[in-house]
Amino acid sequence: MAMLAEARQWFEQWIGAVATAVDGVAGRFMRRRSVAFDENGDGTFTARLAVSKDGSPLTPASFRLDRDAPQPPLPADWKMALDGSRIEVRLRSDHVVSRVLDFPSQAADFLDGMIRAQVDRLTPWTAADAVFGWGSPQPISNDRIEVAFSATAAAKVDPLIRMARMLGAASVAVTAPAVGSDGAPQQVTLLDRSLRGFAGPAVPRLLRIGLVSTAAAAAVCLLLNIYVGGWLQSEQEDLQHRISQRRAALRLDANGDTSGLGLLAKRKQTTPSSVMVLEAISRVLPDTTYVTELRIEGNKVQVVGLTQDAPSLIRLLEQSPQFTRATFFAPTTRAANESAERFHVEANISAYFGSGS
Repeated sequence: MAMLAEARQWFEQWIGAVATAVDGVAGRFMRRRSVAFDENGDGTFTARLAVSKDGSPLTPASFRLDRDAPQPPLPADWKMALDGSRIEVRLRSDHVVSRVLDFPSQAADFLDGMIRAQVDRLTPWTAADAVFGWGSPQPISNDRIEVAFSATAAAKVDPLIRMARMLGAASVAVTAPAVGSDGAPQQVTLLDRSLRGFAGPAVPRLLRIGLVSTAAAAAVCLLLNIYVGGWLQSEQEDLQHRISQRRAALRLDANGDTSGLGLLAKRKQTTPSSVMVLEAISRVLPDTTYVTELRIEGNKVQVVGLTQDAPSLIRLLEQSPQFTRATFFAPTTRAANESAERFHVEANISAYFGSGS
């Protein structure tokens, strides 16, 4: 099993190295441009980009959303610049609900669940119908923290996401203004979504890397299956052989008097029945005697209880054919608030009982 664990650890390390290499290649080939879509007061948006793919500056373009498409249509150079880019939509505060929330400082690790549970109370929308986010927690007095919270309707953001997907963008982020308790403005991310896994000319190369990695992993798995599988088969056969030997030894021992089963059977036949001993004790002791403890150890019984005349119990036990050598194994006492004597008597159990049941 140690060999199997080492092989598994080596395989996991190899897979991790391949994944790291793929991530590195993807990072080199996928430097995405960031395009800003700023919302204007009249409901239009202005697209801004520093330079295009060929390095020439792009003039900002204004448009209005109409059925998830920009109107008027964007120029060809803008369409080329948006392909595979990251669109960052910055909303105005007109259709955004902003709040300052405070929590105990211990809640910093659970903000998502705590804020999500209050969305329907903080905004006109439910958590399913809203897109919301919050800024970094800021410590305040009394061991508490505050966060700037902003939200808007999902119906306002969904057309922007569909437009970004139609324009060929690789990802889209939506931010909204928020104001903290100190009055300082800040941008809160309401949504950050990837629209496709890989973009542009990196797709074939990354696919080849993925296929080669998959083939190599399959080859390693096959070799491990052949090597480790044979070793496990050998271990299983050896274990089955030892189990068969042990079962055969147990069957042989079951026929002998010195076997474990034989000793248990012999003990059952020679040990007095607890029920019979209890019945014999109840017949011997008088009605004024109350038993609180009864212990049977081998061929000896110990009785503890309360009685009016403790010495008479020794005589009664000695007269019984079921018990011999009755004696006190602890002093007889009488408490100040008790009228009876507390006795501790033991006696040997005679062979009169025969075999146990």
